[in-house]
Formats: sequence, C-alpha cells, structure tokens
Amino acid sequence: MTNLTHLECPRCVAQRDASVLANLCDCGSPLLARYDLEAVRRSVGPATFAGRSADLWRYRELLPVDDAAHITTLGEGWTPLLPAAAYGRLIGVPGLLMKDEGLIPTGSFKARGAAVGVSRARELGVRHVAMPTNGNAGAAWATYAARAGLRSTIAMPVDAPVITRNECLAAGADLHLVDGLIGDAGAMIGAFVRASNGSVFDASTLKEPYRLEGKKTMGYEVIEQLGWRMPDVIVYPTGGGVGLIGIHKALQEMLELGWISGTMPRLVAAQASGCAPIVRAFEAGATKAEPWADASTIAFGITVPTPLGDELILAALADTNGIAVAVDDGEILHDLAAYARSEGLLLCPEGAACLSAVRKLVASGWLDGSESVVVLNTGAGIKYPGTINTEGLPVLPRGATL
Repeated sequence: MTNLTHLECPRCVAQRDASVLANLCDCGSPLLARYDLEAVRRSVGPATFAGRSADLWRYRELLPVDDAAHITTLGEGWTPLLPAAAYGRLIGVPGLLMKDEGLIPTGSFKARGAAVGVSRARELGVRHVAMPTNGNAGAAWATYAARAGLRSTIAMPVDAPVITRNECLAAGADLHLVDGLIGDAGAMIGAFVRASNGSVFDASTLKEPYRLEGKKTMGYEVIEQLGWRMPDVIVYPTGGGVGLIGIHKALQEMLELGWISGTMPRLVAAQASGCAPIVRAFEAGATKAEPWADASTIAFGITVPTPLGDELILAALADTNGIAVAVDDGEILHDLAAYARSEGLLLCPEGAACLSAVRKLVASGWLDGSESVVVLNTGAGIKYPGTINTEGLPVLPRGATL
C-alpha cells in the first residue's frame, strides 16, 4: 500500500528507519514521514482517486500504513467543501468556502490523525498509547484505540469540553483530569511513559510522526474537491498546528508529484488573542515561539501555550507568504452566530476564529475580497453548547398562543 521510505528531521535533516517506533529526533524536532514520490507518480495520478472510497484512505500510497489489515477506520475523511456565499458577501469575500470537519467520526478533524496514527502504531506493535489533550484529540485517539484493541491513557484539562471527557470514558480510556492546561497534562503523560519502561507509547502532538499524515489529507481533499486547483488562501485555527503543517506538507507533495502547479495558497494561522504565541513570533519575525503566559480563550482547542511544532508552523507561513492573526473571544462568538444565521451551520469556536481572522484580513487590506478563500471548521458546533446563550427564553404554558 505505502511508498513510505524513511523519517526525516526538518531541522537537522537526520534520517530514521520508519520501521522502528520513533518519537522526536535527537535534536528535539518532530520527525516527518517521507515517501518515494517517483514511485507514487508511476502508480497513481489525480484520475485514480475518483473511483475510490470516499474516505482519507483513498490516498493510501501517500499514507504510512503498509498492510491493509492494520487499518483502523470509521469512514473518516472526504468531508464537504461548502460554498459560504451569503456569509462571504457579508464580510466582503464572496469566494469563501468552508470545509466542514464536524461531519467526521468523533465530530472533529482529530479523527484523521487518530485513524492513521493508531493504524501505524498497531502495525509497529504498540499495545498502549498515552497522550495529553485539549479534548477532541483524546476523544478521537481513545475511540480509535478501542477499535484497534489498544489501551489508551488520556490526560485532559478539567476545563476541556465535557462531551470529550464522556467520549474518552465511553471508549474505555484511562482518563485523568488535570487542574491546569495541556502543558501540565503533557508533563504528567511524559512521566507516565518514562515510568512504563517502553510498554506505553507517547502519542502526544508531533511526538509521533503519523497523526500529521492523517491530517495532511485535508490538503489533498481540498485540492481534489476544487478539481485539482489551488485556492488563493487557506485559513486554519492553530494551536498545536498539526493541521496547518499537514496541509503545507500535502501541498509540497502534490507540487513535487506534478499534480498541481503554480503559486501555493497563502496559509493563515488563526489564533485567539488569549493564547497567540505563533502570532507574536510571526510579528517579531522569529523562527520560534516563546511560551504564552496565562492562556485563556473560549476556543479551547487552540489553547496551546507552547506548541512543539512552532518552527514548522512559522516556516509554512513564510514559505507561502502567509500570515498569523489573533482574534478576541468576542469576535469569535459574533462570527459564530453570524455564520449560523447566514449559512445555517453551527461551527465550533475554533472554526469561527478563522472567520474572524478573514474579517480582520479584509479590513486590513491583506485580502481584497477577490480571492478564493478556504476556511477550516475543525469540529462540530454541537460539542460546544455553551457558545449559544439560551438564558432568558420564556417557557410558555400549554395552549399558549404564539
């Protein structure tokens, strides 16, 4: 199935054997999966995929699982790319498109990373995975681990969305709630893994190289759904940044394969002003981000004060002439409600943050309104019931007249 050849460090260019379980490079950088793209080019092309199943495994030659027997799937991928003309006109971008990841299993794009990450871990002999999470990733990895017959240990901030806590427990995960942020949960998971003497695999964000491969399929899907054309701009809610890094990797692979040509879409990292380490680093012209103190935002999924992939995120923005934008919680809630009224879809707050970023970029002149802009809604809005205020609604007696 796969054309995976090796793992490579983007920082020091060291290569690792992909058949051996790996976390970070010795230099501390995440590792990236590399493929024999010439072999891919000889075996498949854009026309090949049209006859395949409507899930992310349609791109199997560019995914790391070698034996189909190890694939753990719930039908993830191939989410719709929806025109958002009504809301787009409202903010001055009539060419706005929304890729809705809320329709994926477990209700968020995290299922992509879990499907591929769990499948590859299973293939390499892992029996127990552990990770910190802001909610949705833990729910997804617990779900796919259960389906694969693996154990899972999850540490989650106590303020994470309650539904994600329930999902972990329903899937049989060993769940631990933490009075702190994801970094505090990560420290606990790290200690737990070290104490396991190799029996537990650390599946933390970018500490294993394969969840990124699942998430890069968003990039492949966007391009295929546009008829193998590139949009002008792609806006992504950025916490740990794996989705943005993955989309950038997919674009690079497709360009090298010759499946697309021209200028890469400008990538936009949307962050909340209550936790914006990438924005601060971007505006300073830095190649690394400093930790963000006292992080807090309604967009809980992007509350990542110290993203491990900071260098890769900033490199992707630089490579595509992109930008990083911070938006306030008030703006997020405003655009979440405005989009629902205009388009009928309740977004997750992280997806709404992308809309607020687009609105800001139009106001600043960075977008002139003529562009084709793809925004990622990374999760189902119904997982965040607190974003809609229902207080004060009257309760009518039976038989009342409306």
